[in-house]
Amino acid sequence: MRSITHSAVLLGAAVALTIALPAAAQSFRVQCPTSTITHPDPTNAGVNSSEPAYIGPTTLGLNANGFYAPTANVNGAIKCQQVAGGDGYATMADGTQTYMFSFGPLSGIADIAAGKPGTQFPSVFNTQYPGTLKAGDPATTDGASDAPYTVGTPTFNWNGAVGLTPDLPFLSTIFDISEGCSSSLPGPCTATPATVTVVLNEPSAFNMGDHVVISGTGTGYDNTVANPYWTVSAGAVPNTIFSANQAFQFTANTTGLPQITTSATATVASVPGIDGHVDPRQIIDVGVMNGNIPAPLMAIDEDDEFFLTLSNTGMIMRPDLFEQHTIHFHGYPNASSVYDGVPDASVAINIGGSFTYYYLAPDAGTYFWHCHITPPEHLQMGMVGQLYVRPRQDRVPAGGDLFAALALQQTDLRTACNSAADILCSNPLPAVYTGAAAPASTVATDPTSTAGYAYNDGDGSTYYDVEYPLQMHGFDPNFHFVGMTFNPEAFVDMKDKYFLLNGRSYPDTVNPKVQLTQSSDGRVHYSQPLNSIINIPAGKKALLRISDLSVTEYSTLASLGIPMHVIGYNAKLLRDQAGNNMDYYTNSITLGGGESLDVILDACQVRAADGSCTTAYTKGSVFYLYTPQLDHLSNDAENFGGLMTEVHIN
Repeated sequence: MRSITHSAVLLGAAVALTIALPAAAQSFRVQCPTSTITHPDPTNAGVNSSEPAYIGPTTLGLNANGFYAPTANVNGAIKCQQVAGGDGYATMADGTQTYMFSFGPLSGIADIAAGKPGTQFPSVFNTQYPGTLKAGDPATTDGASDAPYTVGTPTFNWNGAVGLTPDLPFLSTIFDISEGCSSSLPGPCTATPATVTVVLNEPSAFNMGDHVVISGTGTGYDNTVANPYWTVSAGAVPNTIFSANQAFQFTANTTGLPQITTSATATVASVPGIDGHVDPRQIIDVGVMNGNIPAPLMAIDEDDEFFLTLSNTGMIMRPDLFEQHTIHFHGYPNASSVYDGVPDASVAINIGGSFTYYYLAPDAGTYFWHCHITPPEHLQMGMVGQLYVRPRQDRVPAGGDLFAALALQQTDLRTACNSAADILCSNPLPAVYTGAAAPASTVATDPTSTAGYAYNDGDGSTYYDVEYPLQMHGFDPNFHFVGMTFNPEAFVDMKDKYFLLNGRSYPDTVNPKVQLTQSSDGRVHYSQPLNSIINIPAGKKALLRISDLSVTEYSTLASLGIPMHVIGYNAKLLRDQAGNNMDYYTNSITLGGGESLDVILDACQVRAADGSCTTAYTKGSVFYLYTPQLDHLSNDAENFGGLMTEVHIN
């Protein structure tokens, strides 16, 4: 292990900062902090394990550094996710393999393979893989053999970031160690805890709070077994040997530790920690050809800080293309254009580089995301994914008045909305007070729950028991073949022939298993993890988060037997400025590329005035969601396929 001087560390940091600014650094990194100014306590349960209850707006005050920081009611949490930008294959229902430019998962892999969002708390994201990552996609193996990954009996259950590895420790040689009851030297100390001063042969790279391990022949400080580390309690300590910047102190938990003098064999090292360093080999092994359609699902809660890392792993099928990639949250109100993903106003990520996008979740609703490099090409080739933001109303304590909780949000400057003065006001208080109260558990308060609200409605009108994302998309196989063989493609001739729900055509939409595709790298990848089966318990409600990212077509979905209750459009609650609900019932909806709808299917035929179900649909009933557009109800041939799935009452 070589010695690293403080000046060398500073120089390395300066170089890293310089090359990271244009997002062109040829190295992979991830970022998932355990605390920020907005979420300052790394031990807060809301950061590491769950969402804190919403009891009122966060109050802010100036901290010691002059920044506004929370003083009470810290809302939301920190969430993280990592995706790879590259290529892959998808399999259509008629067996046709389609080459894609695509995003794949580099975190939350087990959840994504099971059809869930891959978004994780730091306590999950910042964990190393406990075994040995094999080449290829780990979600298709059990970690010990090449046995297929089976959803329902998962043997692969790790959701951390791929490739995370401890950082390199600082290492310095020690000139002198002295134990004393004060910072002055010398002076034996008989009381515990004892103050120990360490003098280095070079400027110290250790700061207050750092964890250090001291070892060396005869020093008596080798505590790597009994005590994993000491904690630095003071830096820049005056001493009688060298300048203050070459000494630091820690507090020992014992006395009588021997002193050394000019010992080149004694060393002090920082304790390696997980801080975003990754093993690029693992990222390439997992990220190459692991493209998903749709791209990895993301789900965050209002008030969350979301750190999303994109690592561009390149395209193995087109090594001649130096394709950059970005992430653009479509319709999402970003605070800064640098994180918007439009390369004209932000950055683009080169092959071999990573960039971490930062989002503060301000508005609930159904959104989607895609690459914004040559959008018609990269969207058509498959670089599209789904995103939704859950409302604060999910975190109102059980029994809490929903109207009062929504009124509290009007005192929060981030979400206050005066509908009399602002025509864009999306969430005014409902015109009628219903007395609706928060249920015992929702998806944000109970990890086992699937229930929640689509929006902050104040009257309970957007409540659901289960939710399902449905992304409509289309493929032009000729365009994809050209994209695999040569460029540029003929955009004017682009015409979709396969029509997809969550990356699959019927009947694959109702296949509960993970869709596996063997790619040209010889590995099997789970290219299409999401099925489109809508399972609704009898008498309950299902929220369909429907989005359309087709490049060439408008698409229609019709419901037979169960009316569609449309409650939101383009991530906005359907409500006028007077607070009247503008929701409506229909048997079909039509969307163009870049639009989203929130639709509730109710498995109850008759509800009482109090909302209870008096007549439920029969268990075992099967209904259909399908497109009446006959050319969209096909798999490039005159037979059933395309945009169709089933609704099961169970």
